[in-house]
Amino acid sequence: MNNGLKITAFAAALAATFGVAYGVGNGVGPQLTAQVRPAGGHGADHGSAEPVTGPAAGGLQVSEGGYTLDLRTPALGAGTRTVLRFAVVDDATGRRVTAYQREHGKELHLVLASRDLTVYRHLHPVRAADGTWSVPVSLPAAGDYRMFADFTPAVRGASNLTLGTDLAVSGGYRPKELPAVRTTAVTDGYEVALSGGLRAGRESELELTVSRNGRPVTDLQPHLGAYGHLVALRSGDLAYLHVHPNEGGPGPAVSFAATAPSAGTYRLFLDFRHGGKVHTAAFTVEARTTARPEAGRAGSATPDTHGH
Repeated sequence: MNNGLKITAFAAALAATFGVAYGVGNGVGPQLTAQVRPAGGHGADHGSAEPVTGPAAGGLQVSEGGYTLDLRTPALGAGTRTVLRFAVVDDATGRRVTAYQREHGKELHLVLASRDLTVYRHLHPVRAADGTWSVPVSLPAAGDYRMFADFTPAVRGASNLTLGTDLAVSGGYRPKELPAVRTTAVTDGYEVALSGGLRAGRESELELTVSRNGRPVTDLQPHLGAYGHLVALRSGDLAYLHVHPNEGGPGPAVSFAATAPSAGTYRLFLDFRHGGKVHTAAFTVEARTTARPEAGRAGSATPDTHGH
């Protein structure tokens, strides 16, 4: 997996959640082309009417590249710990896949995100011998969720894929507004500062700097083979991008190269390890066609990002 930006084959489902949320790089599937017009909603660039072609977004399809995501637990109860089960099926044989390439120490990365992008989980399920994956999950809020499976089959010439499917969580549901654009986030007593921004159809650099009690954290610990992992989800369709870090030391700054597939609003989730625990910081950013995203308005309530 390349350092830098890797778009997993989440090509359909995550292309809208942050423009891409959990894998940028070797995307499988059609290119996502955004027609950007002078007037419009979030992320529209008022100075350009040129179409912008970005990388393929992932996670928008349940079937792609000859494989299908088979969700065996289609519904959960809010606040209830439930074992989530699923499998990846080889369309050619109809059998569950039992052999995978390891990426960052794991055969498969699982991401769950609520449609309003206020709840986020990055999990690592366990695979049984028959190819069924399982992981205990407790989601705090009812509503519609998107589930992403990021993996590479252990087949010669296979490409990395990100497949996505919907997950229902029952209970009283009141959708929340997307947190405001901001350049700092506080999580578990850590402050993370974001510099740089996303650009539609063009690579840019994002740098996230971790501090605690006003002091820079210079001893970040490796997490899945890197000092930080960044997932971007596009608001609206939860298109998924998994962005990987550039080479660097153990803090305080971790940098990433990323390309948004289109202009729009994205939610970024940074996972980093310190003190033997994984922490998650979340940001809302705007991807524009020319100028970098504006550094932001005041922050909003911290999203639920526990569950590692």
